[in-house]
Amino acid sequence: MRFVYGKRDWPDRKRGQENCYLLTNGLGGFSSGSMINSNTRNDHALLMAALTAPNVRYNMVNRLEEVLELAAVPKSKMWFGMKAAIEPESVPESKTVYGKKICLSSQEFEEPRRNENGYLFLDSFVFEDYPEWTFQADGVEVVKRLAMRQGENLVAVEYQIDNRTGREVCLAATPHLQFVPKGKELEGEPNFEIRNRGDGLYEIMSEGLSLLFRTNGDVEATDARFCEGMFYAYDACDGRNALGRTCVNHSIRKQVPAHSQGMLELIYLVDAKESGHAENSLSVGAETPWLGNRKESQWDVPEERLPESAEEVFREAVLYRKQLRETARNQNPALRDETALQLVMSADQFISERASTGGKTILAGYPFFEDWGRDTMIALEGCCMVTGRMDTAKSILRTFAKYCRKGLMPNLFPEGGRNPMYNTADAALLFINGVYCYDKRRPDKEFVREMWPVMTEIMLAYQNGTDYGIRMDEDGLIMAGRKLDQVTWMDVRIGDFLPTPRHGKPVEINAYWYNALRAMEQMEREIKGEINEETKGTKARAGEIFGFDYGSLAEKVRGSFQQKFWMEEKGYLRDVVSGGGVGIGVKENSSTENGRPSRNANEQFRCNQIWAVSMPFTMLDREQEIRIVDAVYEKLYTPLGLRTLNREDPDFHGVYGGPVRERDCAYHQGTVWMFPLGAYYLAYLKTRDYSAQAAGRVRRQLRAIESALREGCIGQLAEIYDGEKPAFSRGCFAQAWSVGEILRVYEELDKYEQ
Repeated sequence: MRFVYGKRDWPDRKRGQENCYLLTNGLGGFSSGSMINSNTRNDHALLMAALTAPNVRYNMVNRLEEVLELAAVPKSKMWFGMKAAIEPESVPESKTVYGKKICLSSQEFEEPRRNENGYLFLDSFVFEDYPEWTFQADGVEVVKRLAMRQGENLVAVEYQIDNRTGREVCLAATPHLQFVPKGKELEGEPNFEIRNRGDGLYEIMSEGLSLLFRTNGDVEATDARFCEGMFYAYDACDGRNALGRTCVNHSIRKQVPAHSQGMLELIYLVDAKESGHAENSLSVGAETPWLGNRKESQWDVPEERLPESAEEVFREAVLYRKQLRETARNQNPALRDETALQLVMSADQFISERASTGGKTILAGYPFFEDWGRDTMIALEGCCMVTGRMDTAKSILRTFAKYCRKGLMPNLFPEGGRNPMYNTADAALLFINGVYCYDKRRPDKEFVREMWPVMTEIMLAYQNGTDYGIRMDEDGLIMAGRKLDQVTWMDVRIGDFLPTPRHGKPVEINAYWYNALRAMEQMEREIKGEINEETKGTKARAGEIFGFDYGSLAEKVRGSFQQKFWMEEKGYLRDVVSGGGVGIGVKENSSTENGRPSRNANEQFRCNQIWAVSMPFTMLDREQEIRIVDAVYEKLYTPLGLRTLNREDPDFHGVYGGPVRERDCAYHQGTVWMFPLGAYYLAYLKTRDYSAQAAGRVRRQLRAIESALREGCIGQLAEIYDGEKPAFSRGCFAQAWSVGEILRVYEELDKYEQ
């Protein structure tokens, strides 16, 4: 899709900073900033490099300050009108005296007098394969565009300058440097050094890191200056540190004669292996020449990795996204809708390499989140399988299989020598669903056999009990959570306070459990007698695990679920059948701070029950499913997602924002989440027999998604919205499971609209 914005979209700074762009490189690195070229978050950066994929990320180039300079008068007349003390010969013919300066960049500062107001000269912003800005000022047009290269921490910036005036102009781009870990601020006065490597190549070094760049402009070194007080408006709204700091030590200039055109290019590259990060930290010797001739040193960065021109990077970006679209359409003919194809582009931005495993992973969301087990398993089918990237899906499943411990999948992967975290009750069950869905789309019995020992380990652990209080009760249902452990997706914990305690038997965990039992039953039937000798005789067969088959246990679970969760008089399911031990400061069955009396948490109306209808295998009869879907629509539905709590509940929070504690208290207490909307639409289609009328209604309601793609992060779907009035995106401006789940809906719609 092509997203076009004009001056009506930024009548003032606040409006202009509502939307941002996002480019990613498949390593966890990214480039992101607002539509008007300003940074409104600590995590915005021209180049956020992933030194180790995907989560060791450094903010290298925070932004570019851009100034258009206009010659005071034509060269031949420069000396006229000057003070008498200045002799004509003192103004060299080759030297231009610049008078008026027009700032094209935008940035808000703590002191308003320092604000950069380039948005006043911004005519248009366009995003398709990459972002493009068009400025017009005093007869000069400047078109800026930037792109990232896949598989590299490389960003290319190009300025096309059309000077239609009778005087020379100069465009000066000044990089604001940080060289700090993502989310941190530049502290003290570290030494930033710049070296001329010749032929337009330069290198910046600081704190054991190296940044290589190529330009066709003139690089002018300056004394290091630390720029204080950048104001991050969106961090301020969320109660985060709202002030930023950068270092400036050079600028890049491009002169364009009167009535001429010119181009300024900048290409930045960070090479993780050569950067000296972590164990191989290097230091810069005192003899390093300041913009002097290049000397052989430990700072060598392979310059052949830098393209000769920025145009090469832009061509690659266009071709890459074209191939993504073609692959998706060839592998999945259902993806013919323009919005669905845009979501294919969006989904790609979450898929990344993971250095610690040598496989693929899915980043949960930008700009805040890393790759989490639960998010990956939920996003997997939509972001990989629907888009035709089955090999990527297999790689991700294999990666997680390697890290299965005690029947649990990691919620956070190891990073920097740390151990994985396994505090999730749903990721392992959803892993089984992922293998099942993979096999349904691309029958691969060999892969199922490969995953079989891991899947049976999961089923055995859930039956007999594993960490975090996860175990099967006598009724066949799964219990999860103990003390302060939060192991469902509603997992916020504030010290010893749990805003949304769900200890006991959560409804969606048991829906996943039943689905896993039926999926295992079906997969075992298909591969029975084909399990290899290495696995056979250990824990491969259902009978060898439980003493009975998956089908018998599934029937028991179904009966218990109907009895314990279904509330006939209300026409919907309990959110949780609670157990004890909900944590210090919170009474059992209470979801309010300090244990104040609250509506019974068991019967709070939440969106979690929708998965008891939408999973491949479900436990309810048709009438029950219809009543649930209609109740969810009545009490929780919005065009941008499902509320996490009924508005009539006394614990409902209608606004998400403010300090961390306020945000956390609202996170699952009414806040609208996009990703459950996918399950709702799939459940609705199912309960309406996938009729053309139902498909048409869903298609009509999905128009809001098209609008959402223009708001927040352009071309992306956000994590959350306010519960009361879901108009503007909150939280992560791009969320993997939001995109993946809506993609599944578009795929399903196409089946019934032929």
